[in-house]
Amino acid sequence: PARARTNTATRTHEHVYAHARTRVRAHTPTRMRTITRTRTNARTRTNAPTRTHARLHAPTHARTHAHTHAHTQAHAHTRTQIHTHSENETENFLQ
Repeated sequence: PARARTNTATRTHEHVYAHARTRVRAHTPTRMRTITRTRTNARTRTNAPTRTHARLHAPTHARTHAHTHAHTQAHAHTRTQIHTHSENETENFLQ
């Protein structure tokens, strides 16, 4: 009886540990995502809606975009040197 009791306890303990191991492995991406979210989604969350919204209102803010493009070209930005934008691509300039 004592041996059976020990066996049952061991089997229960094994089950608990197996369950905990599954739970930990399942929650590890969430824990890592919390660390990554600070860096990655700080950019994604702020820029993606703003960029989409600006592209939506690009005809409305045509003067603003033209001024931004002229300002970038006036300073001979590295970005302007790498990516050449034509005049009709003004709304894609914010990308």
